[in-house]
Amino acid sequence: MEIKSMLEGILFASGDPVKIKRLAACLEVEDAAVETACDALADQYAFERRGIRLLRLGDSYQMTAAKEHAALIRKVLEERKPPPLSKPAMEVLAIVAYHQPVTRATVESIRGIDSSNTVSMLAEKELIEECGRLEAPGRPILYRTTAAFLRSFGLESLDYLPPLPGGEDPDGQQHI
Repeated sequence: MEIKSMLEGILFASGDPVKIKRLAACLEVEDAAVETACDALADQYAFERRGIRLLRLGDSYQMTAAKEHAALIRKVLEERKPPPLSKPAMEVLAIVAYHQPVTRATVESIRGIDSSNTVSMLAEKELIEECGRLEAPGRPILYRTTAAFLRSFGLESLDYLPPLPGGEDPDGQQHI
């Protein structure tokens, strides 16, 4: 059986992102063979203008519907578009994305306002997650973005985040 066909079936049935290493182990092939086959499938779907796409999300792949069909799919499934994130939620999410791993206190320091409810809400929506504790007094929780964050914003990895305005690095240093 051809590896592309097996991958297509696995990824379709999964619905969630599947790590390349897990796919390779299950199919008893090298990681590179999985990547090559998935890239070929992704190219094939895009070239043929199919209704499905294969997305790479960091070290995983996930099968999704083509973006151009989103409105129609929503209409057929009678799902409502989730409410957009509030401005404070987008601010907190951006701070976490660009500064991760980051503590809530750091988020609040940057924003200048209590952000505990917003951090909790973003964690509930699985856009951010706990990723350990800072080696400092009180051992505050560290947060990072999730695969759901990448999917929600159509990013393959954090490397695809747009640059900060004014050429600033996340550490606040200006670059000319």
